[in-house]
Amino acid sequence: MSTRTRIKICGLTREADVLEAVKAGADAIGLVFYERSPRHVNLARAAELARLLPPFVTPVGLFVNASKEQVAEAVAAIPHLLLQFHGDETPEQCRHGGRPYLRAARMTPDFNLLDFAHQFHDAAGLLLDAHVEGYGGGGKVFDWSLIPANVHYPVVLSGGLHAQNVLTGVLQVRPWAVDVSSGVEAGKGLKDAELMRQFCAAVREADARVAASPT
Repeated sequence: MSTRTRIKICGLTREADVLEAVKAGADAIGLVFYERSPRHVNLARAAELARLLPPFVTPVGLFVNASKEQVAEAVAAIPHLLLQFHGDETPEQCRHGGRPYLRAARMTPDFNLLDFAHQFHDAAGLLLDAHVEGYGGGGKVFDWSLIPANVHYPVVLSGGLHAQNVLTGVLQVRPWAVDVSSGVEAGKGLKDAELMRQFCAAVREADARVAASPT
C-alpha cells in the first residue's frame, strides 16, 4: 500500500506561486471562489492559473454556499476541476456540479464525523478543519485526537498546518492528504516558495518514516 501523502496548497492567486507549488511537489492547488476571502480569485483569473498546471496536478475550486450557476460556470471554465465545499451545502447541492467533490467538516468535540461522513457518502474525501467564526479554519489547528479511527473515507487534514507541525500530523493522523494555505504564505494569498518547499519536504519525511516503521 502506498504511503505517499498527497499535498494540496490552497489559496493561490499568482502565476509564480502556482509554478513554485508544482515545483515543490504539490499534487493539487486550491482556487478560492468565496468572495469574502482575502485569497479570492474571479473565474477568469482562476482559469488562467489552472492552465499553468501540468498533467496530474489537480485544480480544486473552493466554494462557500455558492449558487448552482456559479459552480456550473467554474466547472465549464476549468477542465478537471475538483470541487470543495466549505459552507452549509447539503449532499444534493454538492452533487449538482457533476464532479467529484471534497466536503469540509468543522471539527469540535461534539461533532459526529461518522454521521457526517454517512450523509456525504459519495464525497471523494472529507477535509477536516478547525471550527472558527465564519467559514474556513482561520489558520487554526484543531485537536487531531477528535478524528475517529474508523472513518472509511479519504481524510484531508487541514487547519493551521505548516512545515513545523505537518510531520507530526501525518504520523499521528495518517491522512490521505494534507491541505495548507496560510502556513506557506508571506502575506494573505501570497505564497512563499521556500515555505512551500519546506512544507512538502516535511510531508515526504513523514512518509519515509511511515514506510520505514514496522506495521
